[in-house]
Amino acid sequence: MNHRRRKIKRKIIYILAASLPISFLTGCSTDEKNRNYTTPHSLCGIKVNSDELTPFLPPGERIKIRKDIRSWIATCKVVVDDTLILTTTHEWLPKGRTTAYFASGQTLEDINFSAEGDRFRYSGNEGFGKTQKCVDEVRGQELYAALQASGSKHSDPDAMKHLIISYIREVEKSPDCTEILQ
Repeated sequence: MNHRRRKIKRKIIYILAASLPISFLTGCSTDEKNRNYTTPHSLCGIKVNSDELTPFLPPGERIKIRKDIRSWIATCKVVVDDTLILTTTHEWLPKGRTTAYFASGQTLEDINFSAEGDRFRYSGNEGFGKTQKCVDEVRGQELYAALQASGSKHSDPDAMKHLIISYIREVEKSPDCTEILQ
């Protein structure tokens, strides 16, 4: 009887030991996919810190970036493997509006975090900001920008804060700041 128990224990140990590497390898291959595309360094002409953008981009084979300009609004859509992951929006609004006002027209979510006296508003996957230098005195307008990673599974308010602040600083250096969208 003791000999039989030892034999069964050995078989169980052997089966567990043999299946462990297989389950380990299977877990790695299904949980971690590769990002087979290059993370962009700009989004529709606006420089972006690729290290700050990368967490919001999923694994995939290919990335496409499309720009669309309509009236006073410019959007840039980032699509990974036919799934919309991130949208940027630049919009000219009448002077005196706030970032909260701009965000309320862009999202249905509660944007609970702010920085620099509410100049920036953000959540785990959305960021909104008001430029300081982009003003059209003739039309009495100021430029706002948004980053919305609604197709991303990544949610990190601190990462979004850094991304939207650095993005707005680059918008302020771009032609979008000086040219009114027609």
